[in-house]
Amino acid sequence: MPKIFEDIRILDLTNVWFGPFCTMMLAELGAEVIKVEPPWGTIGRLGPGPIFKGTSSTFYALNLNKKDISVDLKSPEGQEIIMELVKLSDVVIQNFVPGTMERLGLGYDVLRELNPKIIYAALSGFGQSGPYSKLPSYAAIAEAMSGHTYGTGKNHDPDGPPISMAGALGDLGPAMYAAFALASAIRHRDRTGQGQMIDVNQTDSMVAFNTCDSVTYDLFGETWRNIRRQRPRDPNRIWGIFKVKDGWIQIAGERPKAIDMLKERLGVDEIDEEMVAEAVSGMTRTEAFNYMGEIGMPVSPIYDAYEAMADPHMMERNMFVQVEHPAAGTYTVPNFPVKLSETPGEVASAAPMLGQHTEEILTTLLGYSSDEITVLEKEGKIVCWRG
Repeated sequence: MPKIFEDIRILDLTNVWFGPFCTMMLAELGAEVIKVEPPWGTIGRLGPGPIFKGTSSTFYALNLNKKDISVDLKSPEGQEIIMELVKLSDVVIQNFVPGTMERLGLGYDVLRELNPKIIYAALSGFGQSGPYSKLPSYAAIAEAMSGHTYGTGKNHDPDGPPISMAGALGDLGPAMYAAFALASAIRHRDRTGQGQMIDVNQTDSMVAFNTCDSVTYDLFGETWRNIRRQRPRDPNRIWGIFKVKDGWIQIAGERPKAIDMLKERLGVDEIDEEMVAEAVSGMTRTEAFNYMGEIGMPVSPIYDAYEAMADPHMMERNMFVQVEHPAAGTYTVPNFPVKLSETPGEVASAAPMLGQHTEEILTTLLGYSSDEITVLEKEGKIVCWRG
């Protein structure tokens, strides 16, 4: 079936989580993503995440469906390769510290002269402007500044300290904004012929995700958490994490009909969380899940991530697929999570080896000869993986 971005070529100069997750989503929707790495490899190959067969597990996870070209951007030869590829591309995306691309002679002003239709996305911690723009950042920094770290801790214990969020959402959430912005810019380019510059940063994105807390405080002059603590407990609200025999379950019970049916099952006129905790304490996660599900109560077993891979619902929806990697062998990854009837996303290939497609790209796209490639390789300006 056709892919929505099958006519889009993206030069991906990003590393670690924020940028690679963004470009992987577009690659799964058909874009040709050419990952650009230095001859020694991007820092994302070394972590975060444990090393397997010489490469971080997170690199295997976040670089599916991509081609890989290894070029020294600090050399004139490497810069020439990138400039020639820009002329043939639709998108350039990078997440260097602001100013790095300009120092390399590869800033937006230079690249749009080469290709006026180019869409240039600059990803960063704090944006391309503002007093914090030059500061380094990671997901945890954006989560902290946007209120998520504080809120996570206070939701757990109102009198306790802030708690870091799990899962690097300060990377993956902004990556969603970046992918959406790129899709929007492609739409604009297709309508008008104009490329544009996109400035996406982690902190702005995470602030946007925390919109409900921010707006609540502006309206009431106090936080959502304080307001919730002061109001009487809703008797028709059973919400929280409950211990069962083999772990925990999450109940999110705000459905009056389900609460009434639970009262009937337990033989009580009034209900509280202590009653529910006692009722499920002798059950397994599966038993409690089925017990609550049968009455229409929103409920889930609490899994570690690997346990979701074996859940029958996930398996039925083909949520995990296997890919074959030259070094790592066969490994399992999440499939593209959205089902599109006419232009479905697809995981087609594992993360690439360093320089796996250098020779292919230089010969087929740029017309380099074998002798020219050999010279660049001997000089350390490129790396070609040949198995």
